[in-house]
Amino acid sequence: MVANKTLVTEFVLTGLTDLPRLQVPLFLVFLVIYLTTMVGNLGLIFLIWKDPHLHTPMYLFLGSLAFADACSSSSVTPKMLMNFLSMNHMISLFECISQFYIFASSANTECFLLVVMAYDRYVAICNPLLYPVAMSNIFCTQLLGVSYIIGFLHPLMHVGLLLRLTFCKSNVIHYFYCEILQLFKISCTDPRVNMLLVFIFSVFIQSFTFMSIIISYCYVFFAIWKMKSEKGRSKAFSTCSAHLLSVSLFYGTLFFMYVHPGSGPAENQDKLYSLFYTIIIPLLNPFIYSLRNKEVIGALRRIMNK
Repeated sequence: MVANKTLVTEFVLTGLTDLPRLQVPLFLVFLVIYLTTMVGNLGLIFLIWKDPHLHTPMYLFLGSLAFADACSSSSVTPKMLMNFLSMNHMISLFECISQFYIFASSANTECFLLVVMAYDRYVAICNPLLYPVAMSNIFCTQLLGVSYIIGFLHPLMHVGLLLRLTFCKSNVIHYFYCEILQLFKISCTDPRVNMLLVFIFSVFIQSFTFMSIIISYCYVFFAIWKMKSEKGRSKAFSTCSAHLLSVSLFYGTLFFMYVHPGSGPAENQDKLYSLFYTIIIPLLNPFIYSLRNKEVIGALRRIMNK
């Protein structure tokens, strides 16, 4: 049956809206968001690299998170911007799978980086005297290496399974990027194995990393609660608040998107979740970690003075 049909090798991304009058305003909005995202994340990486005061494990992990956010946003936003101004919304199968892989790798890496950052705060607050030994340069490099290796290897399994699918029903993806669940909808091959593995690994990775963060912060909050100094408690909590906000935003949207039951939110609501974690979270993260951070602000002032 499939052999008699024309196999699809190019897809059409419908985008956020098909209303012509909204294309240019949306292009301008998302162009500003993308430029701000790249300036914020790459600027934070440059600042951490340039200022010796920020050459600590916490800022090494923060710089790595900023890099993952920049990759995540860049995998989706440029193509979306092109489609706002173009009548041709075509994307090849190779480009589509590449876009999925780059985004999935960045998102997976970010999950594990957030765990590493939570562990760093646990050691800093619960075992401050052991911190220089426990968080040595070699160990921090190993933690980053494991985060990136798992982050980039895991999506390869889904890419391999995607290549077994054929597309002949339709070439229209009702989304603004090549989201894997949308590809399953237009597949001629039965995608149940793919869907099952996406669900299992999404639940496992998100649950494992999220619970690891929760356990770390249970110990952290218990240690803060036992502190006698009000100033010490305030300082300890302020170093955790930005990370907790980032974790809440990231995991909240991912859980809703990939772990909610099939009878959950409608397609437009799914687009909203996707828009949030592909574009808005990478925009917010550098500002969440920087605006109330005296060390980052101090480093920025030193660079500007030079």
